[in-house]
Amino acid sequence: MDETRAAASVGAGEMAPPQAPRSLSETGLLSDSLLQLVVKTLYGGEASGTQLADRMALPYVVFENLVDHVRAEKLVEVRGTNGTGAAGYRYALTDLGRERARQFQEVSQYVGPAPVPLDQYVAAMCRMREGRPNVDRSRVIEGFSHLVVNPAILDQLGPAINSGKSIFLYGPPGNGKTVIAEGIGRARGGEMYVPHAIDVDGQIIKMFDPVNHEAAERDQEGSRLLAASSRDRRWVRVKRPVITAGGELTLDMLDLSFNPISRFYEAPIQLKANGGVFVVDDFGRQRIRPRDLLNRWIVPLESRVDYLTLHTGKKFEVPFDVLIVFATNLKPETLADEAFLRRIPYKIFAKSPTLDEYSRIFEMNCNRLGLTFDPVIIEYLQRRYYQPRAIEMRACQPRDLLNQIVDLAAYR
Repeated sequence: MDETRAAASVGAGEMAPPQAPRSLSETGLLSDSLLQLVVKTLYGGEASGTQLADRMALPYVVFENLVDHVRAEKLVEVRGTNGTGAAGYRYALTDLGRERARQFQEVSQYVGPAPVPLDQYVAAMCRMREGRPNVDRSRVIEGFSHLVVNPAILDQLGPAINSGKSIFLYGPPGNGKTVIAEGIGRARGGEMYVPHAIDVDGQIIKMFDPVNHEAAERDQEGSRLLAASSRDRRWVRVKRPVITAGGELTLDMLDLSFNPISRFYEAPIQLKANGGVFVVDDFGRQRIRPRDLLNRWIVPLESRVDYLTLHTGKKFEVPFDVLIVFATNLKPETLADEAFLRRIPYKIFAKSPTLDEYSRIFEMNCNRLGLTFDPVIIEYLQRRYYQPRAIEMRACQPRDLLNQIVDLAAYR
C-alpha cells in the first residue's frame, strides 16, 4: 500500500493512520479468503452492499467484484435495493449459498472486520517503533502527576522507558509498585492502531480486545464518520495499551489460543500489549515457576522478536515491542539467575515514602474522598503509632486508613 497517503499530521510517537485499501491487492489478502468472508457474513442475514462494507470494514469497491462472482455462482441473490448502485442492493444467500457458508464455517467461523495480513502488521509496528521519540523529565513528571513518587525514582524510570527494555520494579509491599508500573504507560502516552484481526496463511488471529484495549474517543463515535474517511477501518485507534497480569498468569497465556469450535485464534496477552506496557504484577507469586516464565522471554527480550506457532505447526515471528515491568516484593536475585538478570538492565527499588511524601499522599487521598486535610493528623499518627511501634510508613497506608474511616463514619 502507498505509505505516502498516510496523514500528514501525526502526534509524536504515534502510529500513522493506516490508509484504506483501494483495491483487492492492497488488502494483502487472498481473494478466496475475502470471498469466504462475504458469504459467511451474509449467512447472518440479508445485508446491503453498504452494510457488508461496514461489517467487513472495507470499502465496497474493494470486494465488489467478489460479490458479482458469488452472484454469478448462484450463491447470492439480490432481494431489492436501498439506494443507488450496487452498494445499495440488498443481498441474501441462496440455498446453495447457505450450504457453501456452512462448508466455509467448518474451516473457520470468524465473521467480522477483514483481517490485516501479518506482513502489513509487522511493517506498521516496525515503523512505529522506529519513529518513537524519547520521553524527557517533564513528560515523566506529567505522566506520574496523579501520584506522589520520589523524584529519584522518576529519574530512574525515564531512561528505562526510553530504552524500551524491561524493568524490575521491586520493594516492600504497599509502596505503589503496581500503580507506578501502570504510570509508566501513562508517561509513554499517545495512541496507536491495533488490527481487529491478523491473517497468517489463512489462519485468523483476533487481536483487538475491548477488555485490554481502550478505543480512542474518535473511534467510539461509530463507523459512519469512519466509513467516509480514508483510514483503514480494519484497524482500531486505541490508547497505548497497559495490560496487567498477576497470579493468574500462566505459560499458556503467552501462546496463541486456538478455539477448536470456532476454529480461529485469540492473540496471546503480550501480543495484545505490543506497542505498550505489560505489567507482571506480584512476580514470583504466579502458579508457574519464575524460571519458566523468564525462560519463555529470554529470546524476545534479547532479539525484540517473539515466535508463535499455529496448530498446523507453522512458526512465525512478530515484533516484540513491549515494555515489560516485573513488579515484585522479592529481591530480583532470588527470582532469576545472573544470565537472565543481565537482560533486564533496569532494576528500580520502590522505597518507602518520606514523611513529606506520606503527608502529600494523605492529602491527595483526603481530596479524593472529599475530606478536609489537616497536617496535625500526620503529626498525631507519627507520635502515637509510627514512632512508638517503629512502624515504617508505606504509600498505601493513607488510602487504607482513610477508606476505613469513611466506612466507619457511614456505619455510625
